[in-house]
Amino acid sequence: MSSLTGQATSTYGRSRRTARQQRVLWLLFLLAPPALFFFSFVILPILSAFVYSFYAWDGLRRADFIGLENYRTVLFTNPYTGITVNAFSHNVIVFLSLMVVQNGVGFVLAYLLSKQLRGYRFHQVAVFLPVILSTIIVGFQWKLILNPIFGALNIALNSVGLQQYAQPWLGQESTALPALILVNAWHWVGFPTLVFLAAIQRIPLELTEAARLDGAGEWTLVSRIIWPLIAPAVTIIAILGFIGAFNWFELPYIMSGLDGPYGTDVLGLYFYRTAFGNLGSSFQNFGLGSALAVLIFSFIMLCSIVLTRLLRRRETEL
Repeated sequence: MSSLTGQATSTYGRSRRTARQQRVLWLLFLLAPPALFFFSFVILPILSAFVYSFYAWDGLRRADFIGLENYRTVLFTNPYTGITVNAFSHNVIVFLSLMVVQNGVGFVLAYLLSKQLRGYRFHQVAVFLPVILSTIIVGFQWKLILNPIFGALNIALNSVGLQQYAQPWLGQESTALPALILVNAWHWVGFPTLVFLAAIQRIPLELTEAARLDGAGEWTLVSRIIWPLIAPAVTIIAILGFIGAFNWFELPYIMSGLDGPYGTDVLGLYFYRTAFGNLGSSFQNFGLGSALAVLIFSFIMLCSIVLTRLLRRRETEL
């Protein structure tokens, strides 16, 4: 009897090990393709840029090892210093503006949608619809709208007697960057709206109803109850907004190009122009471009870590 029991136990153990091995092989089969894709198109380019940044380049040919010289040139040698500071300052302006405009409007829209007023389901779809559009489509469409000659905006201003406000929106420094920011906010406002809406809908109704019975107004309800309780959603939106603002490339490239107004130059355009050149210049330097890419990546990574910790600490304190 004991031998039969031992044999059954051994058979059961082997079957469990076989099932575990099959599960491991199945997981490896599922994870191997995306892992290979991630390594080939994310990890390997990052490592390559890091290595390239320590070399001098003669066109497409890698030359001598020069250590940190490319970093010194980008950060402390004119005219690169001024261009770097200018592009970085524009990214900071973009981040702060989008946090106020895009995410602020997103929160207001989410709060209004949470009230489930008439037609709120249609408005949920309408608000999120621009997000699913391609950035290329959005950029070209708004470039046509803002055209100084046949653009719909200037035509509308002229038709209502406000021709003094019609101007080349993307052709001058005073209006080019604000125009790009507003277009980006229109394009992406649906994302923070839905994230905030999901967070607001998770708040128990008993809390808001109790606050209303105690005489709390809309401002008190929003500032004292709703805003603190959606802190995790605020963390997500702030981190993604920071990363997106300092990775900004597609929309400025489509709407203003590499040789657009000086006021629209951002780090993404600066890196691309330095590493690969542009139509107006044959200059390209993979070493300087790689150094810029490494600096941008390091800045985004370090600031994202610090910002995440600060916002997580705020969540626990609230």
